[in-house]
Amino acid sequence: MPRIPDSSPQTLKVFGSLVDDPSAWHYGYGLSKQTGLAPGTLYPILARLVERDLLETRWEPSDQPGRPPRHLYRLTADGLDLARGRLAAAKPRSAANPITATPRTAS
Repeated sequence: MPRIPDSSPQTLKVFGSLVDDPSAWHYGYGLSKQTGLAPGTLYPILARLVERDLLETRWEPSDQPGRPPRHLYRLTADGLDLARGRLAAAKPRSAANPITATPRTAS
């Protein structure tokens, strides 16, 4: 069975962070800290979502001299719909297969 696009655990982490405050602008470093994803994982996900018009972007100039501007991301309306759908679809899967520790007993 082929994998559903935008349903990897890493992409779901990104969606989860963005859906928490969908109207806010998020920058990559903050998303990396929030999701625990390394930049080499996070930025390709963001680029793919931007390319598909699921995220809008803008540059924020630095208020400190010598610092580069920051790239900001925000879900589009279509991106928000898709993110909510992917997150909702992932919940039943994770609830059906919870990881539980079974205590061992001496025999």
